[in-house]
Parts: sequence; structure tokens; C-alpha cells
Amino acid sequence: MAARERDEAAGERPATLSLFEGVRADGADDGDGDEGAADGAPPSGDGEDRRRRRTRRVLVWTLVALLGLLFGGAGAAYWTVDHYASSVDRIPGAFPTLPVDRQPAAVPNAGTTFLLVGLDARSDVATTGKEAKAPAWKAGAQRSDTMMLLHIAADRRSASIISLARDTLVDVPGHGKAKINAAYSWGGPSLMVETVQNLTGIRIDHIAVIDWNGFRALTDAVGGVDITVPQTIEGRGEARQWDAGTHHMDGAQALLYVRERYGLPNGDLDRSKRQQNFLRALMIQTMDAGTLGSPARLTGLLQAVGEVVSVDDRLSNTDLYELAWSLRGLRPDGVRFMNAPFGGFDSVDGQSVVLLDRAAATTLWEAVRNDRMDQYLAEHSTTSDTLGDSVR
Repeated sequence: MAARERDEAAGERPATLSLFEGVRADGADDGDGDEGAADGAPPSGDGEDRRRRRTRRVLVWTLVALLGLLFGGAGAAYWTVDHYASSVDRIPGAFPTLPVDRQPAAVPNAGTTFLLVGLDARSDVATTGKEAKAPAWKAGAQRSDTMMLLHIAADRRSASIISLARDTLVDVPGHGKAKINAAYSWGGPSLMVETVQNLTGIRIDHIAVIDWNGFRALTDAVGGVDITVPQTIEGRGEARQWDAGTHHMDGAQALLYVRERYGLPNGDLDRSKRQQNFLRALMIQTMDAGTLGSPARLTGLLQAVGEVVSVDDRLSNTDLYELAWSLRGLRPDGVRFMNAPFGGFDSVDGQSVVLLDRAAATTLWEAVRNDRMDQYLAEHSTTSDTLGDSVR
């Protein structure tokens, strides 16, 4: 808030007002959007340039792929952004109550790191037939289906999303060796955060719990997503066949796509890449002019967010606004996806587990901790852990 007061003292409007500068209620430019044009001169550039400028004003990327959807479509003043922000549930007690010396030290000016936790069973349908959201965690009721670290660079020009396979073998405090997804079942968000902090040495700044089920509504709200399957994958058991080619998927089809693993050669490792591929496609589609220019789609998208995401109670509405504004220049090509370095499969007590490549992982965690992911990715651009254009 001190930064906001300084801006106002200097004559600048706060970020929450700047979201709507140069935008009419119908989402079009009000005529002052041609940055750099002389006063009274006609706008420079073609229609595509104008659409890009309008997109920059209308769409503010919040927390990249997933959290970017929270405020990405706030494009008209008559939509109350605070209403949508308040509809996002806050999670109390999401962080471990440990002494400072037993947690990773926060590195100043080293960006912001979120832990994203995806659940398969978070939303229930009430007996009235209306959507009803279940608690983000109930002891023993669910294991996290997906874990991702989202690191946003300090300069807000890039972001990295790193998936941790749910079967990764780790030390869970108070429980010994176990699969990482068990931590959420046993102790909820706080034990999940503690487990990931101990594994990586990275201080987690915030956590978001995401309902994969709810992504059906988000996908439908943007009109579906285009996902390319590079080669035909035959159906196996309950898994459907995916024919080679580009598929325009609605919410139900996209959910099948991200959940399947039995027809994939590397099981959960390939599934995590599918999840990343889907998020990338959803991010691109959200930025599409067809979404930005449709009040119905935009409103549906924002309404769906509250049914999908919960965040820790350290994130106030104002915090979300300010983070959103700081990410206004972030674009899809500035967001990179990868899996944590894979060290092989193993079996422990009759259960299949995933092992990390500890040496490679140590280098990665250090890059995240010190906000050097651009350098790390430049040096590891060809690794199979990094998400490429072709995803099974």
C-alpha cells in the first residue's frame, strides 16, 4: 500500500483504476490507445496493432496460466472486479506454523513463488441441483492430483511452471517416506507446503488450490481450446482413443485429455505434460480477441473462477489487483513449463513411485530460489523435462 500512496502522491492513478483506462464499456478503445502517436494524429499501425494495444489494456495476466484467469478479463468498468475477487475462497492456516529457522529463508527481490495444488474431488453438487463448493481440504478425504510450482520473476517479464509428479517419493514430515500427494491427504495445505519447502529449499509465498473438475466451466467459458495430438494414441481400458491432429475441445473433452494416463507411455509424467499443454492452450485462448470482445464469455469466465480456485488468506483483493497490474506485460511466450527432473521409476512397499534426479533438481531449485530461471532454461532447453510443442 506504501507503493500505491507514492504513486498517487506523484500524480499517478492506482493500478485498480488504470485497468479501465482507454476502454469503453463495450471493450473497444476510446481513441487514446495509440501509444506514441502525436496529439491529434491518426493512430499508427494496422488493425492488428490496435487489437494488440486493446488486448494489453483489457487483459491483465494474473498469476500466469491458472491464477491469470482470476482477473484476466476485467475489461469494462460496469463489471465490479472486487465482486469477482471476493468470490475466490480464502484458505485459512495454509502455511506451516514453524519457527523461521526451520523454514527456507526468503530471498529478497527474487520473485514470487506459488504452490499450485490440483484436486480431482473438490466441488460437489448440492441436493438442490446448484453448484456447491466443498472445503479445499478435509482430513483423509483426498490426495492432491497435481502439484506445480509457479515462479514469477521479479521483473514480471517471465514465469515458470514446474510440475511435481504426484507419485514422487519424498519425506513427509511426521510420516516418513511417502508419495508427495499423500501430504495433502494427511495434513492439508500446510503439510503440503512444508513438504515441498523441505524438498526444494524454496520459500513458498502463496498457495492456490485448483479444482480440475471446474476447468470444464472455464474451458467452455472461453469457447473451448485447440490442442494438437501429434500421433494417434489407441484406447486402452477406459482410456479413449485420441486421433492424430488438432482437436477443438470443449470442457468435458479437455477434462478427459488432462486426466488420462493409462494410454500414455510414461504414465503420470506424460499426464503432467498434458496438463501443462492444456493450461498453455487455455491461456492462449483466454487472450484471444474472441474472448476479450464477448461480454458473455468474459462474464462467464470470471463467474467460473470462483468455483475453481481458492487461495491462501494472505492474498487480499488489493494484493491480487497489484499483482495483476504488475503482470500486465506478461505474454504466453514468456511462460515456460517443465517437469521436475526425472530420476527413474521404483517400487516401494508394492507401490510404484517416481524418483527425482537429485543432482539436477538441486540445480533447478537453486535457480528458482535465486530468480535465475531464464538462465536455467536457456541452458536446459533441450531436456525432455521441458514442455515442447509436441505433446502426446
